[in-house]
Amino acid sequence: MHPADEIRHIKSKKLHKKRIVLGVTGSIAAVETIHLARELIRHGAEVYPVMTKSATHIIHPYSLEFATGNKTITELTGKTEHIYFCGKTKKPADLLLIAPCTANTISKIAHGIDDTPVTTFATTAIGSQIPIIIVPAMHISMYNHKTLQENISRCKKMGISFIEPHITKNKAKIADIEEIVEHVIRKTGKQDYKNKKILIIGGATAEPIDDIRILTNRSSGKTSIALAKKAFERGAEVELWYGHGKEKTPKYITVKNFETTNDLNKLIKKTNKKHDYIILCAAIADYMPKKQDGKIPSGKKRLTIQLLPTPKILQQLKTHATNKKTTIVAFKAEEKKHLLKEKAYNLLQKNQIDYVVGNTLSAFGSDKTEILIVDKKGKTIYKKGKKEEIADHILDTIK
Repeated sequence: MHPADEIRHIKSKKLHKKRIVLGVTGSIAAVETIHLARELIRHGAEVYPVMTKSATHIIHPYSLEFATGNKTITELTGKTEHIYFCGKTKKPADLLLIAPCTANTISKIAHGIDDTPVTTFATTAIGSQIPIIIVPAMHISMYNHKTLQENISRCKKMGISFIEPHITKNKAKIADIEEIVEHVIRKTGKQDYKNKKILIIGGATAEPIDDIRILTNRSSGKTSIALAKKAFERGAEVELWYGHGKEKTPKYITVKNFETTNDLNKLIKKTNKKHDYIILCAAIADYMPKKQDGKIPSGKKRLTIQLLPTPKILQQLKTHATNKKTTIVAFKAEEKKHLLKEKAYNLLQKNQIDYVVGNTLSAFGSDKTEILIVDKKGKTIYKKGKKEEIADHILDTIK
């Protein structure tokens, strides 16, 4: 068994049986492609490396052969490798991923110039309508060149997808490995949420008691992040509103932060009504303290904090953020498991929404959860597992 096969599927089966051609060009970021290839394999992909001559001056072809378990293509031979993988054949590759991609290669692809194995693979893939993702990496002055930007636009018009570089000082750096892998999963997946706009609201609210203290809860926001990732992988245009929490939000998803219930209300009133789905899984405070100015002094034997009811966010969403076709999904946490269905259905009827996901308090902060999805007819679906798996079940149900 090749070492590449030892790590296949150890993270997921999201790229199971997917054949990815990895094109590598002469950017110093080529050193990242060994890690990138291995990450794709960890999700189940079969990776076939193709290199330009310039790329071989940065990393040796043997490095990618070791990383992938497949011989690196550095020149085209009588085997017509570009046709075998990217031509109109019975079993072409699922994707041509060019990472990193130089300004030189982008411009050649834009104008159909084939003088390297990578550009010939690209021309063949365009003609065969095989998906292509390009990941640029270069000096910022090269990336900002007007002609290059015109060539990027030209490529996009041909259906080529781009993962934008991370701009830091004078560099247009290659996107993070995680971001590239997520785009590959999205591009090669079922895309059943393609062209759908999903707003996901998660995390906890944190209401100020005084200028330094807050009243919050134990919600981690993990479910909202899992839902955002899964919706992205399934082709949706995702926006995540994330509250008070320590979880890392994905860089490749549009994120807006809030802390208090009033902050969330302001976001709602500023948003448009173009969402196809709104999923409210945030742990929102039912009461907020009457804030005291400054810092409450210590040393008191007794302290009373006055609590006031917070605005009902579901009603605010229905008024300001939905259209007639918007599907609304809310979450309901309940301490007693035997009351979960009743409480979830009551919330659904009271607010006239489409689905309620009931979950027990044991899910707060955990990587696992158990849920009960209730629809308008009172039909229920019970699921238990990791939050990533549960996120998929929720998206399957509401679709």
